[in-house]
Amino acid sequence: MKTYMANSQTVERKWYVVDAAGVPLGRLASKVAAILRGKNKPTYTPNVDTGDFVIVINSDKAVLTGKKLENKFYRYHTGYIGGLKEISYGKMMSERSDVAVYEAVRGMLPKNSLGRQMIKKLRIFKGAEHNHQAQKPEPLKLF
Repeated sequence: MKTYMANSQTVERKWYVVDAAGVPLGRLASKVAAILRGKNKPTYTPNVDTGDFVIVINSDKAVLTGKKLENKFYRYHTGYIGGLKEISYGKMMSERSDVAVYEAVRGMLPKNSLGRQMIKKLRIFKGAEHNHQAQKPEPLKLF
């Protein structure tokens, strides 16, 4: 029996729309990351980007369980001495919920050039409207 190995020329990509309203952020990110990697397809190959495009709408309505809104922080460094900054997820979800979803998904992808290629197939919108109707995205039910 031969093992099927995909290459980048033979990959067929679909577009999916995911509604994040009422869905926990981590569960949303893990499902979206699996679709971006292509793990939902029988042609999955670890060293090839076989994933699909994902549009996430209503990112401002995603939820964090427990006390994560107060106790969890998004940390980044400016590059200067003493430049460690942190923003609570309560503030981040109210002001920049699209960035919170983006960072959650990015953290679940490979940390190499393949992961950087996969994250480019993710589109996030705060509201219920998106501008990718021409691609005819299919609605994806997560739970």
